[in-house]
Amino acid sequence: MAKTNADIEHWDVENDEFWEKEGKRIASRNLWISIPSLLMGFAVWLMWGMITTQMKNLGFDFTIEQLFTLSAIAGLSGATLRIPASFMIKIAGGRNTIFLTTALLMIPAAGTGIALMNPDTPFIVFQALALLSGIGGGNFACSMSNISSFYPKSKQGYGLGMNAGLGNFGVTTMQVLIPLVMTVGIFGVLAGDPMQLQSPSGTLIGRIEAGTDTWIQNAGFIWLVFLIPLAFAGWFGMNNLKVVTPNPGNPVSAFSKILGLYGVGILTSVIGVWALTVMNMWLALPLTIILTVVLLRLIPGDIKPNIKNQFAIFSNKHTWSMTVLYILTFGSFIGFSAALPLSIGVIFGNMMEVAADGTVTRVVNPNAPSALTWAWMGPFVGALIRPVGGWISDKFGGSIVTQIISVVMVVASVATGYVMMLAYNSTDPNSYFALFLILFIVMFAASGIGNGSTFRSIGYIFNQQQKGPVLGWTSAIAAYGAFIAPKLLGQQIQAGTPEVAMYGFAVFYALCLVVNWWFYLRKGAYIKNP
Repeated sequence: MAKTNADIEHWDVENDEFWEKEGKRIASRNLWISIPSLLMGFAVWLMWGMITTQMKNLGFDFTIEQLFTLSAIAGLSGATLRIPASFMIKIAGGRNTIFLTTALLMIPAAGTGIALMNPDTPFIVFQALALLSGIGGGNFACSMSNISSFYPKSKQGYGLGMNAGLGNFGVTTMQVLIPLVMTVGIFGVLAGDPMQLQSPSGTLIGRIEAGTDTWIQNAGFIWLVFLIPLAFAGWFGMNNLKVVTPNPGNPVSAFSKILGLYGVGILTSVIGVWALTVMNMWLALPLTIILTVVLLRLIPGDIKPNIKNQFAIFSNKHTWSMTVLYILTFGSFIGFSAALPLSIGVIFGNMMEVAADGTVTRVVNPNAPSALTWAWMGPFVGALIRPVGGWISDKFGGSIVTQIISVVMVVASVATGYVMMLAYNSTDPNSYFALFLILFIVMFAASGIGNGSTFRSIGYIFNQQQKGPVLGWTSAIAAYGAFIAPKLLGQQIQAGTPEVAMYGFAVFYALCLVVNWWFYLRKGAYIKNP
């Protein structure tokens, strides 16, 4: 009897008999190990939105822009690492890749916990850990590429939808779990002493007053509880498919390929972070992407021809149109997930006070809503509704659904910006919070439906050979939303004009309306309503 984790030589899931007798069982086992592994990737990648909010409440000696920068760095590296990660399965094998990329998440998880034990930890250490947490963002590309290989064409929607949809719940899981575990010393002496809140905080179940003991370090350590058993599950329960990866090599060889690919992404992410200090972000981001692609092309050995073959997608105009549209949907979802917690803390954590002489100053809002109580709602709705977007798109066409949600996002983004402006300049910002939150939930819902519709369109437009690389590329570029949103919102909030960032997003969403109409909805469109 073959080992559960043995490499599989024969794999013919388009054969109904093989699928029912053998393929379905193996595919399900790999899927249900992949889902929680990807969920942990999202949790570790996006944890900085919640951590920085609590760092502010604890009085860590960093500016608001520095705290937003930590979320942005994680976003930049997570997006950049998706580019090399999209090539890993064909080069190193699914089992090898999912095991190692899941195990690597222990480094930023444990490192963040240790760094947070000391409020005097230098900012550069947090920058390095935020950069490494981007491994969790990169894992999406290899995870999706792997699962797509286990399912027949008729089941691709189910396999990819379950993996991506439930994996996205890592954002909500993180936003609910981190505030809770920070309230209790669950790791005892191993995690060190608590700190006392200087500003009120909260959890899913309510407000926590200033002066309360808080174990912020648990925000990093908690993920080890899940990552250690998941790494074992990946190693002993998943498989390499020889039809996808004819020559994965021995585990040491496969791991060296994976580390080499991620090494390229880490290097270019570091260069990207440096570039941000000397040039505009709209120059630094393309530089990071181009440098990553060029260095991947220069990798020697048997990796080079595999990468060269997959680069054929760049000659297809639909690769570029779907990249823009996936930024609209997933880029918005992941960007707002990263930026929303700290945005709530800054915009509603302070208020305007008018003195007797008429001068206006910005002071602490003593009854501010806690981001740690409310921020989870948007990502939860966005992830939950994603399968609905796929289902509606199957009935009416992906592009018509994308067009409708684009209109919703234009209107909601403008409205949200206006409400943020009113709240920021108000003597009673709390009166705007309910509308602010509802509008953000609307945008999350629209982006979640759009995730489903754009996935459907990609599956319809591209053939089996191109679909995997296109999914990897578009998800990589869209993931830069996790950098752009916190960076722009941080800059504009610091300048006192948060609405400018939201109006800018609305302009981009309007551009997406035009792209989607031109390519897929107008009379004579290249492919009609895919």
